[in-house]
Amino acid sequence: MSEAVEAYLAALPADQQTALRELRATLARLLPDHLEVMSYAMPGFRQPGPKGRMVAGYAAFARHLGLYPHSGNVIPQIDCHPFKTSKSGVLFTPGSPLPEALVETILRTRQDEIAAKGR
Repeated sequence: MSEAVEAYLAALPADQQTALRELRATLARLLPDHLEVMSYAMPGFRQPGPKGRMVAGYAAFARHLGLYPHSGNVIPQIDCHPFKTSKSGVLFTPGSPLPEALVETILRTRQDEIAAKGR
């Protein structure tokens, strides 16, 4: 567990903190060998090793939360309905968390992208 990530989460309002802790647990379960880090001022998970790439990050904002696969190519490939999206992430609220199946699809798509770049 990263102290920087824990500090980030602890500073949030209770509803956002709860929602992001649940997302964090899902990410940790789906990416068991990945490292929990802070990147671009948001918590996330990167591949192990000295050249491990960021797989996904998450953050809280005034009116929403977001999951960001650290690539502008991933979210446009996925049907994230009914959630709002930006080019780089999918947005949600504490009252409407992301389903695990959608999180898994985002992670798989990002991991496939990373693997293709390594070829």
